[in-house]
Amino acid sequence: MNQYETIFTSMGQAARRASVKLSQLCEDRINDVLHSMADALEQHATIILKANAQDLKNAQGMVPKTMLDRLVLTDERIHQIAEGVREVAALTSPVGTVLETIERPNGLRIEKRTVPFGVIGIIFEARPNVTVDAGVLCFKTGNATILRGGKEAYQTNRAIISIMQNVLAEYDLPKESIQLVDILDRAAVPVLLQQRKYIDVIIPRGGAGLIKSVVENSRIPVIETGSGVCHTYVDEFADLSMAVQIVLNAKTQRPSVCNSMETLLVHRAVAKEFLPLAIDAMKSYDVTVHGTPDVLDIINGIPVSDTSFTTEYNDFDVNVCIVDSLEEAIEHINQYTTHHSECIITENVERAAVFMNLIDCSTVYHNASTRFTDGFEFGFGAEIGISTQKLHARGPMGLQALMSYKYFVFGSGQVRS
Repeated sequence: MNQYETIFTSMGQAARRASVKLSQLCEDRINDVLHSMADALEQHATIILKANAQDLKNAQGMVPKTMLDRLVLTDERIHQIAEGVREVAALTSPVGTVLETIERPNGLRIEKRTVPFGVIGIIFEARPNVTVDAGVLCFKTGNATILRGGKEAYQTNRAIISIMQNVLAEYDLPKESIQLVDILDRAAVPVLLQQRKYIDVIIPRGGAGLIKSVVENSRIPVIETGSGVCHTYVDEFADLSMAVQIVLNAKTQRPSVCNSMETLLVHRAVAKEFLPLAIDAMKSYDVTVHGTPDVLDIINGIPVSDTSFTTEYNDFDVNVCIVDSLEEAIEHINQYTTHHSECIITENVERAAVFMNLIDCSTVYHNASTRFTDGFEFGFGAEIGISTQKLHARGPMGLQALMSYKYFVFGSGQVRS
């Protein structure tokens, strides 16, 4: 057993023991802990910001500017994170919910009840808010969690976890309920992904490369939170004024996140009128247009490449393509989608219904920005990630997505003949 295996075995065993204790906590006690965590994060904001400043200094020149936005914390962002914790506390716990009751002719009563997974591993990149979101969502659902964040946010994550673990200690709860992997060597990650005996599920959050690596190397079941090559289709029956505002928001409001728009499709019937309006609205953001030849006949930009439509820019870049029909738009999106979030802008409800039914993704929009694909915006308090797969969970994953179930069978002496 090498040094990494020894460390992860110890962490896994401790997490497993902690999960047993968490599964016995009443909801009121869990909520008390969460409120205390929210208060502690705000009270120790100076410590968090000092650690974050060190991370930002180390990341200069190593992380794209748009990605730095994910790393930066401020007093306001810490307050928002704390409010998210309080919102999670206000939600009803799904633990123990009876999903189904079956009464058998032999007198057996069978109940299908939700139960925690046990131990959840989260592997993510430079997103300190994920540290808190993941920790509290798992804690609320009676799951212990092992967090492995990106090295760019290590100092911030360490400060946050220390604060949360101190609160756990105040309530006489095991600090191993929420653990942070201190090993920054990437060679350790495949070892972590072999800990099937102790970790019940792995959830990766990050770019396509991270997710692909986790899926290919994990012996632990994985819930994929895919990359976001999100599309917006402006139909020939669109309200163009509305479309400009939606497109502007989807691309520029926060381009570094997975629910921002990467490709804009426009029906040929409105392209000459709409494209100049949209690009003019984006002018102050210096958005680079990657356009097909007919697009570049209308607006300035650079030609699309062979990889443009599969690229998640996470930056002020956008692919623009003109289509001749609703059917062509649907075909294009289903060819290049990462199954995250897609949008149609149209005043024709029948065409919207066709689009929404035929597009293969976790979240589909009619006349609204894809930026709303978010656990907080969906009323989940926070999210553990946005699943782009079809098994177990899909779309923004809140409390319900962190539950499994088991059958409770009640008898009075029945035996099988």
